[in-house]
Amino acid sequence: MTRIIYAIMPLAWLAGLIVCACVLSYGILQLSGEFVSLDKVISKATQFLLIISIFPLKKLLGLSWRSLGFAERNVFFKQVYQGMLLALITLLPVLMALYILHVHVFDDTRLWTAAKFAEKIGLGLLLALLIALFEEILFRGVLLTSLRQKMGAVAAIGISSFYYAALHFLKSSSTIAYADMTPASGFKLMAEAFGNWLNPAIFSAWLALFVVGVFLAVLRSRIPHSIGLCIGCHCGWVWQIKLSKDLFNVNPNADYLYLVSNYDGVVGPLVAGWLAMAIVLFWLISKHYSGMNFSAAAVAEITH
Repeated sequence: MTRIIYAIMPLAWLAGLIVCACVLSYGILQLSGEFVSLDKVISKATQFLLIISIFPLKKLLGLSWRSLGFAERNVFFKQVYQGMLLALITLLPVLMALYILHVHVFDDTRLWTAAKFAEKIGLGLLLALLIALFEEILFRGVLLTSLRQKMGAVAAIGISSFYYAALHFLKSSSTIAYADMTPASGFKLMAEAFGNWLNPAIFSAWLALFVVGVFLAVLRSRIPHSIGLCIGCHCGWVWQIKLSKDLFNVNPNADYLYLVSNYDGVVGPLVAGWLAMAIVLFWLISKHYSGMNFSAAAVAEITH
């Protein structure tokens, strides 16, 4: 029963933040006028509140940056670099397979210059790094660490990965006109967003992101003070996906279209299966090296 309570607490925290975002967003639009739709303001407000909630949560739970997985500065930056190499090893073969199978086709309608392509690479990397930084601190830092203090590693990894995957589908499809907006409008969108979790169409993408979460949580759990590795790997994945979406289109007539979902044209059954095998391989290697804790020397050997 206690374990169930701890498993539900992140959901209660998330719901509370979204309630605050709904109230805040309505007030912002009332003061500023309609400059963007209510659902987008709520989405951005929720993301902002999630980010800043890291600091009071860290203090409330009595966590230190060290306990969240941060190593010394020089080790941390080395881990980020190694994580990006790991991201290339684990995702680039998937992208190549999707191209070979004609699931992804080159977009020849876009004109690229060297400067434009370099700008795309740089901005994409910066955005990917910001996404990875905050998501890893939140999920593989605060959430995984706090759950691990209350339950076993398998349960903590599973629960944190569930929330990580589910948060990507907390979306509503309705648009409320500014003239029809009321103080309750945000709560209507909130209910619709949570209801989207029951949409069977998201299952393949959710499963792939769940496996992604498990992969990162296993890294974090098996390697001491390794959140830098998780940040680098997460960043590398997001960066490759962004570049892939800029360069390629999804072929709706491909024979192997079922290997991807409509979430971003990359995550789907192929990613889920590939990373599941990678998790098993990683577990076998980590067991070979140190039984419970995968040493930094082993990480360096694999990523170089």
